Amino acid sequence: MSSSDSDKPPQASRLQVTSVVLFYLVAALAMVMANKWVLLTTATPLFFLWTQLVIAVILFLFSDLMGFLPEKHKLTFDLDTCKGLIPTVSLNVVGLSFSNYTLKYVDASFYQVARGLVLPFTVCTSLVFLHSRPSLRILLSCGLVTLGFFVGVFLDGIPVSAIGVMFGVASSAITATHSVVIKQSLPVVDGSALLLSWYTNLLSAVALTPIIVLAGEGGGVLDLLTGGLVNTRTDGGMGPVATFVWGSFITGSIGFLMSIASLLSIKVTSPITHMVSSAVRGVAGSLLAMCIFHDIITSGRAASIAVILLGSIYYTWVKHQESQPASSSAAYERVKMDDVESANEHKPK
Repeated sequence: MSSSDSDKPPQASRLQVTSVVLFYLVAALAMVMANKWVLLTTATPLFFLWTQLVIAVILFLFSDLMGFLPEKHKLTFDLDTCKGLIPTVSLNVVGLSFSNYTLKYVDASFYQVARGLVLPFTVCTSLVFLHSRPSLRILLSCGLVTLGFFVGVFLDGIPVSAIGVMFGVASSAITATHSVVIKQSLPVVDGSALLLSWYTNLLSAVALTPIIVLAGEGGGVLDLLTGGLVNTRTDGGMGPVATFVWGSFITGSIGFLMSIASLLSIKVTSPITHMVSSAVRGVAGSLLAMCIFHDIITSGRAASIAVILLGSIYYTWVKHQESQPASSSAAYERVKMDDVESANEHKPK
């Protein structure tokens, strides 16, 4: 065996890849369903987001205290690092807030459609900020995704919340910009995605605290803490306070686990594997929403999801083809697949 071969990291086994994909798939589905479960009963979506962040921070601290984190990912707190992450944290707070509002106003089965423009926005922001000129086939994939979005918004047989769609579009644009900023922020934490997730969760919780008051959720938080919320809907016989507490614990824990899952996913899976799992997640999410929340999947909504997934899968295939040695002589550097997915990998949703 040559020295160059010995230097290569061992390939992950099929069992490792399957386990990581299933872990991330189950965690992501549980996150969306639990979020919707709580948002159906609470009038304080920002405070709900804050509790998720705080729980994730506590779990980070516990893991570090117990020595569960690798030595190179030991938690730190440095003011200069905090200053360097201000753009990332700002976009994270706004993006997560808009994402929660999107899920509050639209059906869980429509959530993927409402946030379906992440890919086109990512390609646009990469062109503007990274000067990564997309190929014609990349533009075609973005066109397919955009077509799927408009099919879902205008051809769905069920009335769609305009506010929810607006929050979804805004959330998609911020997520796309966030992906570029994350790439620039990784050197601030020495390239550690886990440290970036730690700082992002901690600083986002701090930044979100005054926003909760300014958004007028103070009264709702007080009602929640005193158990005085009006029960607008119950699931499984649980009142809104119990739903909020359990939902916060579940989603906060899942958000922490997804930080770990993202590292494993980057390490042992390929972009194509990740996109296929995302496609399965989208279909499974719609079916779960139909079973749990009794959402109706119309032909228009099903066609919308299918076209968005088709465009996303085509994009991944094109990126894989363009990354092969035969296309290495291309005149322009194109955006990497990691930049598309990284914004949702390191935080709770």
